[in-house]
Amino acid sequence: MSNYASDRLKQNAERIMQLWEVRARDEVSASMHQDSLVLQNSLPQYLNQLVDELSTRIDRTPTRIATDKVESKRIGKQHGHERAGYADYSMSQLIFEYHILRQVIFQVLEEEAPLEVQERDIIIGSIEQAVNDAATQFSKTLRDIQELFMVTLTHDLRNPINVVKMGTQLILRRLERGDTHFDVAARMIGAINRLDSMIQNLLDASRLRAGQSLKFEVEECDLNLLVQNIVEDLNFAYGKRFVVVSDSEVRSYCSPKEIRRVIENLAINAVKYGDPTALITLRLQQTETQISLTIHNEGDPIALDAQSILFQQFRRTTSAEEQTGWGLGLFLAKSITEAHQGTIEVESLEGKGTNFIIQLPKVPL
Repeated sequence: MSNYASDRLKQNAERIMQLWEVRARDEVSASMHQDSLVLQNSLPQYLNQLVDELSTRIDRTPTRIATDKVESKRIGKQHGHERAGYADYSMSQLIFEYHILRQVIFQVLEEEAPLEVQERDIIIGSIEQAVNDAATQFSKTLRDIQELFMVTLTHDLRNPINVVKMGTQLILRRLERGDTHFDVAARMIGAINRLDSMIQNLLDASRLRAGQSLKFEVEECDLNLLVQNIVEDLNFAYGKRFVVVSDSEVRSYCSPKEIRRVIENLAINAVKYGDPTALITLRLQQTETQISLTIHNEGDPIALDAQSILFQQFRRTTSAEEQTGWGLGLFLAKSITEAHQGTIEVESLEGKGTNFIIQLPKVPL
């Protein structure tokens, strides 16, 4: 392999960038709003790196190859990171930019004579690796931006919601049951609580997607009392729909607040998708080492293919598509249960209704 391709690329690097920019502005819609320096960003550095890869004058020792690989990856990641910072850019547009660059490089380098097969292979391999590095970093940076936005949004929403909630609670205390305004205020409290729960779900889902664990404090819990209190609140909000079946005192170590979220989520799901004329049963049982809570509702069964996606975030079954919410409730219920070293399963059969079964360890975590 000669140094023809390397020398010609070095001599024409600026021209290649100019030709690339003309085509990019014409064919990549997101590039229309960027000035020349911003649009090209790290691509001139990439061409310099490619010049070295094509050169036979450089002694390509294992150390030099490893160094070049690290530098090439850095440049690709830099390009992907910068592109992710612009709202107009998509992954497909980022990749298309590199396709245009490859075409322009071959167009310029082969104006006088065809490249050798080895030279073409080096260029193609280098472009493919650059695309992979840039796309990987683009996805990571975009995910980081989205997570930051989500955390900021949920945090900022909390303050006005708390103000509205406290004000509504003060109004509720001044009213008496039976007053039409009492029912309105109670419904407002319920709506505010649901909104607060949705915001907490978004925040927790963002943390989990970012690889963080859910943080909560564990203490000794009287699960029978906890379930009874939850059912009292649910019966107030949804009517006398819920009953508790529990043989005796059931104690474990858990976060009462988080386990309440799990139970409420499953119980409210039973209201949404179950038979509106049938009772919803919460059955609490225990063995020497295990605690089981089964939430049962009558109604149409959940299809087997739908059961497989129930606990995935942002996924909804066909029957749930018209319901409000983020599609995060069951995903977070599963995550919270597993953080307690427990499990959650669903059983749903025609004529037998649907059971969501939570299993928790009885011993301290």
